[in-house]
Amino acid sequence: MAKNQSYLGIDLGGSSIKVVELKKENNRPQLVTYGFVDQVRNIIKDDSKEARKEVASHLKELIKEAKVSTENAVAALPSFSVFSSIISLPAMSKKDLISAVRWEAKKFVPIPLEEMILDWEVLQDSTAEVNDDKDKGKKDKKDEKHEDILQSQQEVKDEKEKKKVKGKDDQLKGNIKVLLTAAPKNLVNNYVELFKDVGLRLVGLETESFAIERSLVGNDHNPIMVIDIGSQATSIIIYFDGVPILNRSIDTGGQTITKALTEIMGLTEEQAEQFKRDMGLSMNEETLEKLPRPISLVINSIVNEIRYIINIYQSQNKKPITKVILTGGSAFLANLTNHIQNIFNINSFVGDPWARVSHPVELDSLLKELGPRLSVAIGLAMREI
Repeated sequence: MAKNQSYLGIDLGGSSIKVVELKKENNRPQLVTYGFVDQVRNIIKDDSKEARKEVASHLKELIKEAKVSTENAVAALPSFSVFSSIISLPAMSKKDLISAVRWEAKKFVPIPLEEMILDWEVLQDSTAEVNDDKDKGKKDKKDEKHEDILQSQQEVKDEKEKKKVKGKDDQLKGNIKVLLTAAPKNLVNNYVELFKDVGLRLVGLETESFAIERSLVGNDHNPIMVIDIGSQATSIIIYFDGVPILNRSIDTGGQTITKALTEIMGLTEEQAEQFKRDMGLSMNEETLEKLPRPISLVINSIVNEIRYIINIYQSQNKKPITKVILTGGSAFLANLTNHIQNIFNINSFVGDPWARVSHPVELDSLLKELGPRLSVAIGLAMREI
């Protein structure tokens, strides 16, 4: 990376756009600028040219208002739009591994592979060993992770796969664990075209789960659960050794509550959003049962999903989950951290994505409030630095 070169992380959410620009200063990410805009169309559910044009217009205006100084952008596909799985394979050559991965992908991807873009990596904690005179051992998981994930043209991916297998003597020995990721081609191409329309250089496109890992999990290799409560969906991810090993989403989020509050209590959307936050900060476990029904229904849905994913995890792993990190625009909802901690007896708190980012001290209070909403964008901007 060139000295002082900065990168823009862009999170295209279901009802908003968030951007964070970071640069490397004194060997640490430093905040350059940030911004967000609400009430934009969802190009995940609406892939029309009209929707893309509208989102591009909002993004251009946001970049202008935030005084963004770089054209280098990193974006993320939402977790619910991407299929991912960890598969186990027997020992084989790297050349054979490519075919094996594609064969295994057919088993869990419910869409024809011709319509998908695949990415995969051999995990470092696998028992496999690499016999490669040029590489001299295993690649580091952090360096290799999704280095070419979700490229717009399958030919680019295929060419990179060929480079991986250039030596006939490359041989993986032992049991192999592979992280496999698949995304719809039309969605990836829609993102690529969007950034062309805006005039940005898309240097990376990955999944939200890896951006969140970068901004909230860091170098912690213990089993960690992250709950990302977005506007239209909630994603629950379990990380182990910095890799997302379980990921589930439910169609319930902050917007579900906001809509109900506007209808039941006659509030505007802005008032409903403020009501949710004020109530969340003032509540305790004793008053949780007195919540308005729309909020209690959302909390119960999230808790039930947490219970379900913990049961799946525990059936496959002995090491317990060490902590639960909440993030997303509704992370402060109704004292949810204490509620989760009391139910599951796991240390729970709202994550601080700014902990690894240098920023002006006078902005501490504001950035702490906005942090959960910007976790993905921060993690994306950190990717290149």
